[in-house]
Amino acid sequence: MKKILFVTLLCMNSFAFAHCAGAVPCKIKYVDLAFTKTKLTGEDLEKAKAMREQGEKLYKEGKEDDALKILQDAKKFLQEGPAKN
Repeated sequence: MKKILFVTLLCMNSFAFAHCAGAVPCKIKYVDLAFTKTKLTGEDLEKAKAMREQGEKLYKEGKEDDALKILQDAKKFLQEGPAKN
């Protein structure tokens, strides 16, 4: 009985974290999802695309902390738009 419970819990834990291979790939997925919901157009949309590409580039260079920061900024920009002065 204990074995069955242990295996069940182990499987549930595996499924919970199977959606992403790490923090940066997850953040990239969230940014990509934000692109489908944004109201940005033109230069603002191009800026967001450049931010996403920069984040992926930094990740591939092994700079995960920098990648996470820029991807978070990209997601926020896509959701809220440019800051208004």
